[in-house]
Amino acid sequence: MSTAPHSPPREGLFRRVSSMVMAGCLGVMALSVFINVVLRYGFGSGVAASEELSRLLFVWMVFIGATAAYPVGEHMTFTSLVGLLHHRPRAMLAATLLIRLLVATSSALIAWGAWQQVVVGMDSYSVVLRYPTALLPLPAFLCASAICVMAVVELIKRTPLHLGFAAEQE
Repeated sequence: MSTAPHSPPREGLFRRVSSMVMAGCLGVMALSVFINVVLRYGFGSGVAASEELSRLLFVWMVFIGATAAYPVGEHMTFTSLVGLLHHRPRAMLAATLLIRLLVATSSALIAWGAWQQVVVGMDSYSVVLRYPTALLPLPAFLCASAICVMAVVELIKRTPLHLGFAAEQE
């Protein structure tokens, strides 16, 4: 029996599903590029859709990963200043609330800008595959919206910051 704390079931399911989707994106990208390289160098032709498909899947993969990384504190953090407040609970709480508020605000602004790009892209289509170009900024909108919601929930619940290993090394 494991003594490690268990993550909430939805978080575990979300991480597993997002990992599978990212692996699927990476697999399709690798296969598409490999086939295109073989066709270009081996037979003098290629698949024009390979580059567009790889670009679209890469964008989605990055934003799915960013969304999955947020709830477990895997985004890049600077804990030098906040780590110094670790022994001052009120100051630590104030810094945590400020950080969560800044994350929610910046995520909301990113979501707003990405949504504007989605709307602009609804009437235009990619050159080769003919998918709506709104599919490129859509993952940024979804990711920023999800992170904003998670930050607001953490703000309301007063969830402590993930200080990670940096707090132990300093």
